[in-house]
Amino acid sequence: MQATRIVAIRHGETAWNVDTRIQGHLDIPLNDTGLWQASQVARALADEPIAAVYTSDLRRAHATAQAVAHTTGAPLTTNPGLRERSFGHFQGRTFAEIEAELPEDALRWRKRDPHYAPLGGESLVTLQGRIERTVAALAQRHVGEQVVMVAHGGVLDVLYRLATRQDLQAPRTWQLANAAINRLLWTPDGLTLIGWADTQHLDNQAARDETHS
Repeated sequence: MQATRIVAIRHGETAWNVDTRIQGHLDIPLNDTGLWQASQVARALADEPIAAVYTSDLRRAHATAQAVAHTTGAPLTTNPGLRERSFGHFQGRTFAEIEAELPEDALRWRKRDPHYAPLGGESLVTLQGRIERTVAALAQRHVGEQVVMVAHGGVLDVLYRLATRQDLQAPRTWQLANAAINRLLWTPDGLTLIGWADTQHLDNQAARDETHS
């Protein structure tokens, strides 16, 4: 059975990532570190055969994907199905603020209640269904090829769970690093994990920080 190879990438860093402020569907741009990360992941993929780059329509993902598309020459397509989970009234708040202001909601969220949705937002079950459908629809177009999908932490978490057959409520033991390279295989039977959280291309961050201090 032929498969589609997927390189899944979480967008580069934003100021709100640093502040642990929940972005959800709010359109927050990359910070300087995020822009650098985008250029580094693009360079890391420069020599790989990539049939297409797909991205969330939110700026932080789109800017990361643009760097990859520019370096690889692959066509770039925006797909809102790759958006982050909508966190409704949590958006714009920090984790600490939610704990203090909405303790009952925070508890259900912390326990990963799969059917809990913040007011105006999505549940984990809804998010997983959206991501599974979107990824399958895109991957079906590229059987036998490799594509890049640039999205968000919540999306990458769902992809990992789908590929490893882990429950939505299972504690997370894997990394969701900004601009890491994650590799999956898609067939009509679902996703398989090939490699996760490769950040070698970001290892000279310390040298970069010294030159920008």
